[in-house]
Amino acid sequence: MELHPHFIVLYWLDRSDRDTLRATPPGTRTEHGVFATRSPDRPNPIGFAVVDLIHSDGTRLVDRGLDALDGTPLLDLKPFSAGTDCVKE
Repeated sequence: MELHPHFIVLYWLDRSDRDTLRATPPGTRTEHGVFATRSPDRPNPIGFAVVDLIHSDGTRLVDRGLDALDGTPLLDLKPFSAGTDCVKE
């Protein structure tokens, strides 16, 4: 992880409502289909975040930027690579 200052976190939004199909994003009054929003309530509640690696100590990683609640199950961690993970214009 020392070569990768950022990493991708996939996590399971275990407290989400899996029956929700519509959501109103914060700051708007317009309802959208849940897949057009970043709502945690969705039929497939997989969370995705790119976070900053602050510190690593053996098997423990300290990050900045993860928007998950304490105890949220992690599915996978992947090193972020700007050359692979960024969309080129």
